[in-house]
Amino acid sequence: MLDVVLSFAVILVVFLVLPLIVGQTEHKVMAHMQSRLGPMYAGGFHGWAQLIADGVKFAQKEDVVPAAADRRIFMIAPGVALVPYLLVLIAIPLDRGLVAVDLDLGLFFVLAVMGVGVLGAIMAGWASANKYSVLGGMRSAAQLMAYELPLVLAASSVAMAAGTLSLPGIVEAWQWWWLPWQAVGGIVFFVAGLAELRRPPFDMPIAESEIIMGPMTEYTGMRFALFMLSEYVGIVVLSFLTTVLFLGGWHGPFLPGWLWTLVKVFALAFVVIWLRVTYPRLREDQLQKLAWAGLVPLALVQLALTGVVKVLI
Repeated sequence: MLDVVLSFAVILVVFLVLPLIVGQTEHKVMAHMQSRLGPMYAGGFHGWAQLIADGVKFAQKEDVVPAAADRRIFMIAPGVALVPYLLVLIAIPLDRGLVAVDLDLGLFFVLAVMGVGVLGAIMAGWASANKYSVLGGMRSAAQLMAYELPLVLAASSVAMAAGTLSLPGIVEAWQWWWLPWQAVGGIVFFVAGLAELRRPPFDMPIAESEIIMGPMTEYTGMRFALFMLSEYVGIVVLSFLTTVLFLGGWHGPFLPGWLWTLVKVFALAFVVIWLRVTYPRLREDQLQKLAWAGLVPLALVQLALTGVVKVLI
């Protein structure tokens, strides 16, 4: 019982701390890349208190529920968007033997639960009684349907290569030559994961210039902050899964295994931020075309290549 309690305590600390670090990093990286001065002043040296200032700002805002909204659904939507990512972290290994719950069907579990998290945005859009929010929710649903398929296909190629659906088992089976072998699947998985998180350049459901803030238009205060937190937790979860499935997890020379995992996770999180700063938002038709005409065929090719290699070896 003590081991279980300690494992869940560690997962909770990771869940609370790593997304805040990623959020602070995003402020600083965007400040440097886009010459933003504001995030560099809060608190003095290098704007160290910017994240604290944001938290205080959200806490001070009034909690408003629109009169015409479906009040119950409106209120629980931020939790639906956030909590599934906590459940996903339970099954992701940080090091050999360092995982809260080693599930035999761990990969199936995390992919299924990640899909539930996207439903929070759909619920928020439908319950807000706002045409912009409804449009954002519909775009979220379309995006989920388009990018869930290449995400699952890319992950399936790794499971086929390892011969197991257990996440620690996949890392144990990983070899260095999997990097070129599974490279296409890794890119497809990462891009599809970004689209499911609605991160730029795949942020059509919350396109400020078109539909204000999409499903989050009517949200204020801490409920809006929970949606923002779910985005950063999603970045952490996507980086962890990409690391575990395609980059060998804890494998690496000289450094402890858990440190290698964190180094790879933060490197991928930096790439996520970099893509936000670099690329413009896709149009809705371009978004769908990339999924169905680009990522799905590539994922199928990766799956076929994995099958051929498994037969030959």
